Amino acid sequence: MTDQDTTAAADSARVTKATREAERREATMPADAGPEPTADEAAAAEGNDVDPEVAKANKEAVERGADVKGEGRIA
Repeated sequence: MTDQDTTAAADSARVTKATREAERREATMPADAGPEPTADEAAAAEGNDVDPEVAKANKEAVERGADVKGEGRIA
């Protein structure tokens, strides 16, 4: 690796003023969940069928999560 390569790598790792400004603007924006589904999207979602095994696994996971004692510990 040459000095020129090292300098180029260091330059590309520097954060530009434009990036810092974009980060500042983003940090002050309110949280947003995004747009509501359209009527067509909601109707399409209602037509989905859930595999009973998947529903069972999800219910077990929710119940197990509700019984967690402490941070990150599954009882």
